[in-house]
Amino acid sequence: MSAEEKRSLKPRVRILTLEDVEKHNSEGSCWITRKGKVYDVTGFLKDHPGGEDLILQHAGKDVEEAMADASEHDHSDSAYEMLESYLIGRLGVAAHIVDEGAFIFPFMRATEDFHPDDTDTTADFEKCQFLDLRRPLLRQVWESQFSKSFYLQQIHQPRHVPEPARLFGPDYLEVFTRTKWYVVPTLWLPIAGFLYYRSVLQFAGIHLPVLANPLRISPFSLPTGCYIKAGICFLIGNIIWTFLEYTLHRFLFHIDEWLPDTPAFLTLHFLMHGIHHYLPMDRLRLVMPPALFFSLSYPFTQLAHLLFPRPIANGIISGAFTFYVLYDCMHYALHHTKLPQYLREMKKYHLAHHYKNFELGFGVTSKVWDYVFNTVLPV
Repeated sequence: MSAEEKRSLKPRVRILTLEDVEKHNSEGSCWITRKGKVYDVTGFLKDHPGGEDLILQHAGKDVEEAMADASEHDHSDSAYEMLESYLIGRLGVAAHIVDEGAFIFPFMRATEDFHPDDTDTTADFEKCQFLDLRRPLLRQVWESQFSKSFYLQQIHQPRHVPEPARLFGPDYLEVFTRTKWYVVPTLWLPIAGFLYYRSVLQFAGIHLPVLANPLRISPFSLPTGCYIKAGICFLIGNIIWTFLEYTLHRFLFHIDEWLPDTPAFLTLHFLMHGIHHYLPMDRLRLVMPPALFFSLSYPFTQLAHLLFPRPIANGIISGAFTFYVLYDCMHYALHHTKLPQYLREMKKYHLAHHYKNFELGFGVTSKVWDYVFNTVLPV
């Protein structure tokens, strides 16, 4: 087979869902299914011996019974052979793990030792033909032939493996995708403290170069009012973070409906949040890698400096960074740690977001913004 012929066959193995097929139910785009295969018969409508209306009655649906019904329209062996020439893909198989109507898990009682059974990776791949957890995942997503609908269906059906799945083959790339929880406070709390003290200094009228050591000026020599002003900005940053936590989770990480149906965007989605829903108990992918948080936070820090004077901006950013650390550490704890009563309730709430309904329950540190935007998840 020539290289050109191989390229022409590549789109024919695309994995689709019934939702994909149901959208193509008109004369302008007519898809049908038979025996798990998907066919685009738009170009055949006018040539159908029984008339195009007969096919359009089943547009976006399965035609197995209709084609076998001789009383409706008799089909020869050549008709079935001709149908194969319109093959564009096949229907994927879902792994039914998330089910809102049957949400009965140990964490419904907020148990401390919740951990689901490990996935049989071989059987899962043979059944669903989605991602092979035995191989690096990122390249599989990038080279995927499945539709967005199938991708979203699969990543919201959690899998569980005893050791973190690999994203990359080479270790020098893989290391940047794994983050232990304590990296977050170790890296970002000193930065938050640095920004807070700069805010205090700036409120006192002292403007040091960015790389200058602010501690060369004694904290005891500064007016109390400067600490109060910086503290108010810090608290405002706390509140702003809780709002950002909710909006980023809901409208960026769960951008499912507006996500372009291309491998590049599916890969970006998988890196940002898809992998967390696909492997929700992966200990090394529960907090943000530093590079990801820097990329997401940079536009907001620049916006703060654009909108506010430096002392106010630095105070707000320090408060937001501190609450980000609280958020990420709490997120890790909700998946893995023994918790006091309030956090046990939030653990039940957050795991319901993963295992019951991923379209509700976006709050991690609290439910406040879920109440405001009517996205509270009943558990």
